Amino acid sequence: MESKVRDLSLADEGKKKIEWAGEHMPVLRNLMERFEKEKPLKGVRIGACLHVTSETANLMITLKAGGADVRLAASNPLSTKDDVAASLVRDYEIPVFAVHGEDRDSYYENIEAVAQFKPQITIDDGGDLTSYLHEKGLTNGVLGGTEETTTGVIRFRAMEKEGVLKYPLIAVNDSLTKYLFDNRYGTGQSTIDGILRATNLLIAGSVFVVCGYGWCGRGVAMRAKGMGARVIVTEVDPVRALEAVMDGFNVMPIAKAAAIGDFFVTVTGDKNVIGRSAIDNLKDGAVLANSGHFDVEIDKEYLRELAVKVENVRPNVTRYILKDGRRIYLLADGRLVNLAAAEGHPPTVMDMSFANQALATRYILEHHNELKPKVYTLPHEIDDEIAKLKLKSMGIEIDELTEEQKRYLSSWREGT
Repeated sequence: MESKVRDLSLADEGKKKIEWAGEHMPVLRNLMERFEKEKPLKGVRIGACLHVTSETANLMITLKAGGADVRLAASNPLSTKDDVAASLVRDYEIPVFAVHGEDRDSYYENIEAVAQFKPQITIDDGGDLTSYLHEKGLTNGVLGGTEETTTGVIRFRAMEKEGVLKYPLIAVNDSLTKYLFDNRYGTGQSTIDGILRATNLLIAGSVFVVCGYGWCGRGVAMRAKGMGARVIVTEVDPVRALEAVMDGFNVMPIAKAAAIGDFFVTVTGDKNVIGRSAIDNLKDGAVLANSGHFDVEIDKEYLRELAVKVENVRPNVTRYILKDGRRIYLLADGRLVNLAAAEGHPPTVMDMSFANQALATRYILEHHNELKPKVYTLPHEIDDEIAKLKLKSMGIEIDELTEEQKRYLSSWREGT
């Protein structure tokens, strides 16, 4: 099947973006050079459902350098960069099925195109490709898969618990060199970037509400505080709420925060986090954004019910004028604001995430006979390898334990 992209004439600009990202992904570049020599993925069919960005392009190029036959579909209708998709097809001969703004039917037609390729390894961001293969009974021959996000890992752990998972999944999201950096620093910076590009509003002095204090929420709260906002965190987990308090943030229920917030960002992975009661309490001019994987965290249907007028007032900004006269602004139609309104995570941090993805595919190929249909994490040694490569690329050296220190730490005898 031929690729499905918007316009191959966009490829020149896309190639520049891919090369720029590649220059800032030294760990992945190191792996690419290694893969080119060793060809660890020779002849393996890899189907990917990821955000089609310049960073993702570099992962696809690395996998192809390792000998893999790769197909790529989008994991979100609004995150596809059409010029990047065009360049992947024209310049790197990697089939891509993704068009920015595609409707739901086209979205799943493109996932089906990757599924019909009969991948032996799947790479997911949110779990849609893996779920599709399971729903359609197309899991035969799949050696294993990987998952990039917290949302996807939650889905696959639920599948494992129900006994319906048909092949092993590597939770790349759970690698330390992924979630401690990508989720925290990547989401934090790119979410603020998306809000600023969409609105051009001042964050300093505003009341900024972060719904969820996982690693993504931590990053958003940290960056909003750094921009001068007065940050409020809402949580359902008592431990995370306590962490947020001790990190210096105000913590309160969403219903209370709704009445005083200027900006709202949801990063929970759950549904209707900003639901009916919260929307009823929002003040005039509130800005709502989401950085969770799916567009379900803000109750858009209820917003539409209340609205007497809905209009696009800026790119990626929809104004809902409610019956009582309040104006509520929804960014990027409730989809990932950092990818829909900006460019997603910076390449410098995706460098580690996609190094994990590349090494996870090799790990599946080498160990699939030992793995059961369960959710696994990558060995700690891979985290260490990636961290060492990243530090080296930054010109940073660290200490090493002496043999005496190693013996001391491994002994239970006092003073030995």
